[in-house]
Amino acid sequence: MICQACGSLQQRTFNGEVAIHFSGWDGLNKPIVWVFPKLRVCLDCGFTQFKVSERELEVLREERSADGAHAA
Repeated sequence: MICQACGSLQQRTFNGEVAIHFSGWDGLNKPIVWVFPKLRVCLDCGFTQFKVSERELEVLREERSADGAHAA
């Protein structure tokens, strides 16, 4: 694959651990959404891509915890 940012062919896949936080002061009362994607990293410019799984996407859409409880 070619890097979308710089056009380099120097890319590698890594395992990732990402904590997604909701923005603003209200985000402090909302859950952190943990995702563990495969990261595609450009070794020339650092541009990184990953896909969020459907389960975590649903959590982000609904702004709720992974166990189903809604945030305050």
